[in-house]
Amino acid sequence: MNLIQFFHDATFYAMYVAAGVAIFLIIERQLFFFFSARDARKLLATMTADDDFVPRIDTAMLDRKTVPVALVRETLQTRRLTSDRVKLEDLSEAIYIASKTRVNARLWVLDTIVTAAPLLGLVGTILGIIDTFAVLASSGISDPSGVSKGIGTALYATALGISIALIGLLFYNYLRACADHLNDQLKELLLRAEGLSHEDQAQPENAMRPEHAGREPMQAVG
Repeated sequence: MNLIQFFHDATFYAMYVAAGVAIFLIIERQLFFFFSARDARKLLATMTADDDFVPRIDTAMLDRKTVPVALVRETLQTRRLTSDRVKLEDLSEAIYIASKTRVNARLWVLDTIVTAAPLLGLVGTILGIIDTFAVLASSGISDPSGVSKGIGTALYATALGISIALIGLLFYNYLRACADHLNDQLKELLLRAEGLSHEDQAQPENAMRPEHAGREPMQAVG
């Protein structure tokens, strides 16, 4: 095996690895967004005040490990530790940035695969054609089928790279939209947690009225 043939085969292995990594990321991120969006919807439903009642967060939900639950839990814990408005805003912003980083995690890998796959395919095609012409120069055209096979394999590299990029691009755009939607939900959860916690501290007597006896103020859970 000459050096050109070695690199030609290496491009195929690289594309197969890229396809495997892309499939893994697509499945992993889809599961992540599904469970995170589900918990975000539940939290938003319980944190929405109706008829001037102060909502109550289900404490069982605060034990979950998803990003929306962690954001609300850390926000409530932060408001228990300090009452300074400026510090609270800074800490809340830090919590949101950390949560947003988890939401966008590893999407750059899929974006890189989408960009690199066609280039790998093109390199494989060029190397395959070079190797085919090298064989043709050394042995002549005594075996046309061998030449055709070499060119076909070279073109297959381009087709494989474009296919990986096309499928990866479709899923990347879909996952990017899921990430943007989840980030919007996280921002809404953060604002609701801040506003409702502040209302609990500023107007504690509302929770003691008889008409509010059916619901309790939102409490931070340690």
